Amino acid sequence: MKLSVSWRTSAAVAVAAATLLTSGSIAGAAPRAEALAAAPDIPVAGVKAHLTQFQSIATANGGNRAHGRPGYKASLDYVKAKLDAAGYTTTIQQFTSSGRTGYNLIADWPGGDANQVVMAGSHLDSVTSGPGINDNGSGAAAVLETALAVSRAGYHPTKHLRFAWWGAEELGLVGSRYYVNNLSSANRAKISGYLNFDMIGSPNPGYFVYDDDPAIEKTFKDYYAGLGVATEIETEGDGRSDHAPFKSAGVPVGGLFTGASRTKTAAQVTKWGGTAGQSFDRCYHSSCDTTSNINDTALDRNSDAVAYAVWELSE
Repeated sequence: MKLSVSWRTSAAVAVAAATLLTSGSIAGAAPRAEALAAAPDIPVAGVKAHLTQFQSIATANGGNRAHGRPGYKASLDYVKAKLDAAGYTTTIQQFTSSGRTGYNLIADWPGGDANQVVMAGSHLDSVTSGPGINDNGSGAAAVLETALAVSRAGYHPTKHLRFAWWGAEELGLVGSRYYVNNLSSANRAKISGYLNFDMIGSPNPGYFVYDDDPAIEKTFKDYYAGLGVATEIETEGDGRSDHAPFKSAGVPVGGLFTGASRTKTAAQVTKWGGTAGQSFDRCYHSSCDTTSNINDTALDRNSDAVAYAVWELSE
């Protein structure tokens, strides 16, 4: 379900008010409120359109979008074409894993301080057993639609924006580790934050926030507080997604997650709805991880949260 404009406006006002109260400076509050107003509503229909494309690509290529398979490269080509048309500078980084060629896609938005880089990323590959629409078409599509929203808005942040889609995550974070390991120490130091989005539309969703970097964590918690949605600290995927190589290299990291194979508790149902005693995603790493395996409300909220964090942290 798409959030109404009035609901999002109320959320923005609530967070802006909280910022004013905690800042203790009226002079410093106005730019913060303006930045919040500038963060766009990400149309969930746009995010779902990308998921439909990922599903079609998987269906046409053996039912998956896995590393080294035609479905992965077709997914990458789809994302790259959208970014190129939107004015990004795109780079394909090639690596080898398990005897197959893999690819990362990096997209830089022109402008901003190159010594302060805010990155948002997600893995684009699926497992071989399914199309990977929640894991991780959901994160890949939300990051893509946020990048396109930057272009539509003509956004000119203070910091430099970079978006990334990683290959071979399912084989052990291969693509993101390759990227980080091939950065010079100087270029690693220029990344002021990396935001990771891996499974953000689970059908029986929870709302989990990474607790790695306090400032990034607070950014996401503030957003959800404005919506009146409770969050919990993410533990199920801790160290198991593409933020881990960045964290190991000393880069501040954060992100969102809606749950995988763990079971939702009765207490979590009280907070979030859904079904107790059932996995957050019963189709995790399975052939049923299709476009039917998405909770629209979770996908919508988290896609908007991606944009909110990108705008907040890059201003």
